Amino acid sequence: MIPLRDENRSRTTPHITRILLIINTVAFIPLLYFTFFPEETAARQFQSLYESLAMVPADIVEGKNLHTLVTSMFLHANIPHIVGNMLFLYVFGDNVEDAFGHLRYLLFYLICGLAADFVHIVSLTTPADLAIPTIGASGAISGVMGAYILMFPRARIQTLVFAYFIAVVRIPAFFFLGFWFLLQLLYAWIDLGGGVAYWAHIGGFAAGMFLALIFRRRKRKQLKPMVPYYMENQF
Repeated sequence: MIPLRDENRSRTTPHITRILLIINTVAFIPLLYFTFFPEETAARQFQSLYESLAMVPADIVEGKNLHTLVTSMFLHANIPHIVGNMLFLYVFGDNVEDAFGHLRYLLFYLICGLAADFVHIVSLTTPADLAIPTIGASGAISGVMGAYILMFPRARIQTLVFAYFIAVVRIPAFFFLGFWFLLQLLYAWIDLGGGVAYWAHIGGFAAGMFLALIFRRRKRKQLKPMVPYYMENQF
């Protein structure tokens, strides 16, 4: 199932979501360069820089290169990796940003990414696993999805479905995101691997749900005389 868009219109312009989309896309350009021109000196320099910004769990455990906890969130391994992550961020990010506000949403996004990194590191059991570099925004985006399912469970997601047929169907967010999360649990349990950090997805999603509860409670308190927009439309 591929989400195309949601039918939950936001009231504000999602500036932070758009900036995140741009940063991730621009950061991916050097990878394309040294993928297509691997023999050039500039390409090798780009590759060296790219690798230095990836998060190596063993380094984090030793207290080294802690900046990579953040920089690795903006790097991607290949075109399907970045297209998939940016599509999910585009579909689900604007409403969460609308509910939290721009700066709080940015803080939320980064915290979810850090939580995903932590859960991923804790899930590793061998020195070889700890030495494998980790990149990608999926942990932070999983946090956005966790917040979305909590705040907008009945929002309809226009989804491209491949079965015995190809069709676009409207699926409630609760079922779409709930099914996605169950798949992450299943893949982590059977240790599917394949270069995907499923525990990072799980950790980011759980962090997003937890933080949404905190941020939502604060918003209710601040807007006591009014009913929050997402409650009017979703609960």
